Amino acid sequence: MPESFLEVENVDLAYDAESGNAIEDVSLAIREHEFVAMVGPSGCGKSTFMKLCSGLRAPTKGRVRVGGRAVSGPLKIVGMAFQNPTLLPWRTTLDNILLPLEIVEPYRSSFKEKRGAYAERAKTLLETVGLHGQEGKFPWELSGGMQQRVSICRALVHEPQLLLLDEPFAALDTFTREDLWCVLRDLWALKRFTVVLVTHDLREATFLADTVYVMSKRPGRILARRTIDLPRPRELDVTYSERFAEIVLELREHIGRIRKTG
Repeated sequence: MPESFLEVENVDLAYDAESGNAIEDVSLAIREHEFVAMVGPSGCGKSTFMKLCSGLRAPTKGRVRVGGRAVSGPLKIVGMAFQNPTLLPWRTTLDNILLPLEIVEPYRSSFKEKRGAYAERAKTLLETVGLHGQEGKFPWELSGGMQQRVSICRALVHEPQLLLLDEPFAALDTFTREDLWCVLRDLWALKRFTVVLVTHDLREATFLADTVYVMSKRPGRILARRTIDLPRPRELDVTYSERFAEIVLELREHIGRIRKTG
């Protein structure tokens, strides 16, 4: 096994004394370049887990390490995208993508000097996700799927080692969602960043991930780990295969058991 890139060891996290633990005794290890998906019922702590990975929240107990170092604050090597694209309406597509480079060091201090090079990097990303020529458009001129592509480009423009995705496709229709699965698949194959994807969509998790973790109800614990042994590269046709359906059913049975307990 390659050395772990992200390690979570016996972690609890409580937001306050009254509400109790949001997640409890969570341990897992993610290899560099691995694509991991987290699934489970609403409120189980999936998004809390992402805050731990990014350094936005510190554990109440246990430890989190990324790249061999203890996480003690927000990490600069992380890119994040969420269910809502949260693009700034007064900025063009290009300027929305460049925003992290304007405000985060070490890029901010050299942004004016290197803006041209950074803009070319952003345009290359736009071309990769099928938005060539859209750099001058404003968010209100783009469809929901196009806005989410821009959001993913913004998360990747500073070339992060770890990409955290919190239900990025949940608000989209089925056809757009599947299209973006393929976009993400291709970006990951090209850039080889490490990915943690939070999703309620078991098909999405099975299609994209190397490994799927199933979390319990709050306080969230890891109840199951499922290696996805479907060969890569994966085309959408695989989602209609018997093997794919078996894996999704297995994950669904885990979720079903969770719902019947407590």
